Amino acid sequence: MSRVIRLYGLLFFIDLIMLVVALIDCLSTDEYQVRNLPKVAWVFIILLFSPVGWILWFVAGRPQQARAGAGAQWRSGNGFPEDQRPSRRQVAPDDDPAFLRELARNRRADEEMFSKWEADLRRREEELRRREDKDE
Repeated sequence: MSRVIRLYGLLFFIDLIMLVVALIDCLSTDEYQVRNLPKVAWVFIILLFSPVGWILWFVAGRPQQARAGAGAQWRSGNGFPEDQRPSRRQVAPDDDPAFLRELARNRRADEEMFSKWEADLRRREEELRRREDKDE
């Protein structure tokens, strides 16, 4: 009887450790790398369906790691291989020429619209004054 209790205790301990490992792995994975389901769904699956949830995470949800085979070349110190390099190069707005061109274009369009509104307002005020002069 005590062997069975020890076995269940060991299985519970392994389940708890794997649940924590799977949860930390899921939460630290970027949203765009998670496979098959949204990240939030994976967290709920891992937490609610204990042994099955973390097994499913490691099989179907975790990002696939690139396997370094015979054709793969990796040189230390180069960071990501070029085909796996993240393509999110962010540029500050004041360093981006396209943004600055668009900003200037928008400013000119706003100034033109503002001058049209002013001209329309002046025209309407003149019409209103003429009507008031005719009524008097």
